[in-house]
Amino acid sequence: MSQRSHAWVLHVDLDQFIAAVEVLRHPELAGRPVIVGGRGDPTERAVVSTASYEAREFGVGSGMPLRIAARKVPDAVILPVDHVAYNEASDAVMATLRAQPGAVVQVLGWDEAFVGVQTDDPEEYARALQRAVLERTRLHCSVGIGDTLVRAKVATGFGKPQGVFRLTAENWLEVMGDRPTIDLWGVGSKISRRLAAIGISTVAELAAASPDDDGLVAEFGPRMGPWYAQLGRGDGARVVDDTPWVARGHSRETTYQQNLTEPAQIEAAVRTLADQVLADVAAEGRPVVGLALKVRYAPFITKTFTKKVTETFDRDEVLARVMELVGRIEPDRPVRLLGLRAEMRMPEESREGHTPTRSGW
Repeated sequence: MSQRSHAWVLHVDLDQFIAAVEVLRHPELAGRPVIVGGRGDPTERAVVSTASYEAREFGVGSGMPLRIAARKVPDAVILPVDHVAYNEASDAVMATLRAQPGAVVQVLGWDEAFVGVQTDDPEEYARALQRAVLERTRLHCSVGIGDTLVRAKVATGFGKPQGVFRLTAENWLEVMGDRPTIDLWGVGSKISRRLAAIGISTVAELAAASPDDDGLVAEFGPRMGPWYAQLGRGDGARVVDDTPWVARGHSRETTYQQNLTEPAQIEAAVRTLADQVLADVAAEGRPVVGLALKVRYAPFITKTFTKKVTETFDRDEVLARVMELVGRIEPDRPVRLLGLRAEMRMPEESREGHTPTRSGW
């Protein structure tokens, strides 16, 4: 395959994004362990949103309870989450990416995006992109280069921090073959265990499976089985799509500093979440088609209850269905977290049913 005039996929991932934004706002924190989470108070119930590399060296990671992170790094600086600041920084980064010559940008989140580009030298393009982001935002990023979205995404991990790495069909198995399947984008701990149970532990073993492998199809079904085989080879979409992302749903959740123990407390808390979620949904102008209620019982057992809803704009109808879900909460069990999500009908022109890893959009 000629490298000239090739449509490359670049995956841009900002290094320790939230922590880096905070260090820019507080230069005196440079080089110190910084943890961002909740309201910045480790005595409250909250989790780590991000940690600087200095804090990660002590085993602190995203999603860890803030109180445990504080124990691991007693001298860490713990800061509250500031969504406004992170949105502003992210917007500046994405605008910089879109300003690059010939770039097609598909935003994945606050701190990452795919960039599609036609270039003879993807490494040089990636380094120029890094310089542009640093000059405009003072933030560093890593760039993965690939001939598919999957390979570009996985490549970024080898480039961190502040580096560039290329993964293509030519070196995929050389780099990834001996690695466990959990190292693949789209494979978590549960899926990796299920793969191991049918004799597939490494990326190479998954790559060797045929799309209609009986074990994969039996375990994951006729759609997901072949997809996992494809993922093992790093195959999939090769074109970056900048079609605006459309939310499938809106959700809100709250961790309560004191457990909710009374049914009236729980119902009132869910109604508050419903008010917030339905306000978000109303702004979209699309009907609700499904609901999910997340409940975390004390000390830390999480359950999710779901319900399909006949397509409706009727707020009272949705609230009635939400209350049916509330009825599934186990009585006499203290509740420490509640979350509510409302799914909406997707527009006809949306990329419904796909994710960046599942054969593109």
